[in-house]
Amino acid sequence: MDRTEIRPCRAEDIAPLDRHLPAPGAPTRHADRFARQEAGQGTYLIAWRDGRPAGHGQVRWDGCAAPEVRAAVGDCPEFNGLDVREELRGRGVGTALILAAEKLARERGRTLLGLGVAHDNPRAAALYARLGYAPVTAYTDRYAYTDAAGLRHACADACTFLVKRLD
Repeated sequence: MDRTEIRPCRAEDIAPLDRHLPAPGAPTRHADRFARQEAGQGTYLIAWRDGRPAGHGQVRWDGCAAPEVRAAVGDCPEFNGLDVREELRGRGVGTALILAAEKLARERGRTLLGLGVAHDNPRAAALYARLGYAPVTAYTDRYAYTDAAGLRHACADACTFLVKRLD
């Protein structure tokens, strides 16, 4: 059985993340999430297998920025940006990352953890339901990124925010 190690991102992890889990069109994704962690606003969790990054996700301690979500759940911490290397999907890496995020939230005395799922991602929705996450509200996930050419792109995805009680 493959062993997955989960730990918070370190500065030296950025280059391997960029190499093994690149973000097409968003070349600073990993550095941006690490900077958020360094500022105390989140914890960027990295899953490792065989010395290589296998997946990642970020706990945003200040919660989801979408006004619809904040109205429904306040500053409930949000686990977002879950991504697993394609060849490792379905092998427990995503589950391990979510369980690590839940453990961190409990350690901080938080009783809820939320996450969003795009309406066009039924595989992720099934995973979250299996782990006990229940729908709370529909919202539009709005985000922007700067591509390798320096152009800024705005995106909007139809999503549902899900929450799990941790106590």
